[in-house]
Amino acid sequence: MREVNVAKKTGITYKDAGVDIEAGDEVVRRIRRLVESTHGPRVLPLYGGFGGLFRLDYDRELFKRNFVEPVLVSSADSVGTKVRLAFMTGVHDTVGIDLVNHCGNDIVVLGAEPLFFLDYIGTGRLSPDVAEALVAGLAEGCRETGCSLLGGETAELPGLYQPDEYDLVGFIVGVVERGKIVSGADVEPGDLVVGLAANGLHTNGYTLARKLVFEIGGLKVGDRVDELGATVGEAMLAPHRSYVRAVRRVLAHYRVKHVVKAMAHITGGGIPGNLARVLPPGTAARIKRGSWPEPPIFGFLQRLGDVADEEMFRVFNMGVGMTAVVSPYYADSVLNQFRRLGHEAYLIGRITRGRGEVVVK
Repeated sequence: MREVNVAKKTGITYKDAGVDIEAGDEVVRRIRRLVESTHGPRVLPLYGGFGGLFRLDYDRELFKRNFVEPVLVSSADSVGTKVRLAFMTGVHDTVGIDLVNHCGNDIVVLGAEPLFFLDYIGTGRLSPDVAEALVAGLAEGCRETGCSLLGGETAELPGLYQPDEYDLVGFIVGVVERGKIVSGADVEPGDLVVGLAANGLHTNGYTLARKLVFEIGGLKVGDRVDELGATVGEAMLAPHRSYVRAVRRVLAHYRVKHVVKAMAHITGGGIPGNLARVLPPGTAARIKRGSWPEPPIFGFLQRLGDVADEEMFRVFNMGVGMTAVVSPYYADSVLNQFRRLGHEAYLIGRITRGRGEVVVK
């Protein structure tokens, strides 16, 4: 029988296998102040614990006054292949901002107040500098959105991810009073559609955009395009705009219901795919192209690959990052509210009778 002397097989460490515990400890040390910069009085101090503590009713009287029947609202998402632009440029903080803003927009369309955010970073080889930049972006996004970065996971997984690459995923939880949920149930023919301007691709369509720019167009991230007023990398890394604070202020402005009846965050699927999700049975939407300015990056991408209009609207937001279906009586008021809050807002369409279709012409 062959004898194996285990005692002589020494020297192999976890780091030799690809996991650097010391680098992980360095990341934790660096990001602590960034995480704590997002905390308010609802977060209970518990540094080093196995979970985050968030008290919804830190003031019982305030809790009773604000919520009769609180409903928690949650969402999870990623920034998709936009991270490849971060790898190519070495700029990593903006995708963190993207992630929080994307998730915050996803729950504010229901009328929710974002409460806290969790993140997951998976990588093949942990770089404290990259991780710190990512969390700095996440923290900035949380401060902008008004939520706390409550916790997260940074996983070094050699063999699953490439050494210099990572994936970035976020999870958000918010709260809304049940009677104030913006569900779209009372949308009816004659209602109008307000569009809030996007500042670029946001976080969707990057697989097609990268093919158009780098394969078909043969461009590099550092190439400047006069039409865009920026380099390719700068234009494609423009952060996903947050609409959270503006939407919450507009909703709070009106004391009557049925002003803002439905909202849709325009992500993958474009205006047709996302607005259709909030239309009740028996309704449809007609969107008028040209009623808002389309940022130049979309025309630039379309020409590179001779992409059909229908495909452009199916993949990209085309310059509209959020839509709100509003009562026609309040439409001008809602437009003015958003404009005063710093967002370009346009009347882009109306609700008709139909079977859920959203037509852009």
